[in-house]
Amino acid sequence: MSSDFEGYEQDFAVLTAEITSKISRVPRLPPDEKKQMVANVEKQLEEAKELLEQMDLEVREIPPQSRGMYSNRMRSYKQEMGKLETDFKRSRIAYSDEVRNELLGDDGNSSENQLIKLREERAHLLDNTERLERSSRRLEAGYQIAVETEQIGQEMLENLSHDREKIQRARERLRETDANLGKSSRILTGMLRRELQFLTACRKETS
Repeated sequence: MSSDFEGYEQDFAVLTAEITSKISRVPRLPPDEKKQMVANVEKQLEEAKELLEQMDLEVREIPPQSRGMYSNRMRSYKQEMGKLETDFKRSRIAYSDEVRNELLGDDGNSSENQLIKLREERAHLLDNTERLERSSRRLEAGYQIAVETEQIGQEMLENLSHDREKIQRARERLRETDANLGKSSRILTGMLRRELQFLTACRKETS
């Protein structure tokens, strides 16, 4: 089950990296390439959503005692998906403004061109900021996974310690049983020896 989830994770990581790269390139592409890139990103966003749905289904099948770690990772991936969609909307806004200016013409629209450049620069800065935030969230998720893994390891060590104590108690009971059996054997041997001595004495008297 976890192997399927991890496989989806790898696909999601590769896909979101491609989407992030394409979104950052949209404002700087020629009009024809921009249109094609926007359509491509829309398709990949849908694929990423489908991967998240598959991962969510896999998490629901994981036993409750092991589900917490995967649920935290899912929350991080969903947040990342939301940020990608926000970045894409901003990129499309910049793209729409540029298309509008191309349709209206550039005569007397130098201020509009400057505004577009400012928006592109702002989108680029926002993109870098979002990347830093995603990296921070991934580090935080990794730290959380490490903490949970450490907790699971601690629980396993405690269980092993309890099992060792049970084994030691069982060994002590076995030694006590062996001792009692040895004592009983010695008593029975003494009783048999006295009985044999008694029978021997009786035979001598009758003879």
